[in-house]
Amino acid sequence: MTFTRYAIYYTPPAGADWAEFATQWLGWDMGASTSIPQPQIADLDLASITQVPRKYGLHATLKPPMRLAKGRSLADLQRACTSLAARQAPVVLEGLHLARLGRFLALRVSGDETALGQFAAACVQGLDAFRAPSSEAEQAKRRATGLTPAQDANLVTWGYPFVLDQFRFHVTLTGKLPKADLPAVEATLEAHLIPLLPRPLVIRDFALVGEDSAGRFHLLHRYPLTGSGASAE
Repeated sequence: MTFTRYAIYYTPPAGADWAEFATQWLGWDMGASTSIPQPQIADLDLASITQVPRKYGLHATLKPPMRLAKGRSLADLQRACTSLAARQAPVVLEGLHLARLGRFLALRVSGDETALGQFAAACVQGLDAFRAPSSEAEQAKRRATGLTPAQDANLVTWGYPFVLDQFRFHVTLTGKLPKADLPAVEATLEAHLIPLLPRPLVIRDFALVGEDSAGRFHLLHRYPLTGSGASAE
């Protein structure tokens, strides 16, 4: 399969109860590269609710999707991922909670995010030599949404506004919902997903993923974090 872009994701362990439910909720299994049946829950139209995040799969972005730079290959990127993972310690977090991001619903980190932010920054900076520069059209599209000076500086330097000091770890679970629909979807996730979430949450690896021509993301390989440091437990 040919991929148009690559990204570095956090993807939860496939065998975890919360990962299984949330993957079914979205309807796309990145690891198996296949659509899967979504659960029938109350009167929710999950196909519509999850239409936007479905193609990305269950994840939190660490390094945003990028085209490979000229002269760089997937094999080069894979070797760099192996090296990066060997320098990074597992990240221990208090846990996750459900949050509203505007009219989207996502899982956000509870407690101190310092080690997580450092880990994400290492992914962004350590692999940036593999990123092809974003086009003027791509930058203009980002700027049209309204960026702060810090976000614009990140866009120019790193190809994406919401990295480094602007990074906010989140696992997106819905598209943009009508305000009237938010409470019902929120209540459903609180009842079915939140009780399954681990405490603490330990990030033990990161995933290299590829985007196919239809915009769907596939898990290519997991890289265990085998380094040592203050973030390891």
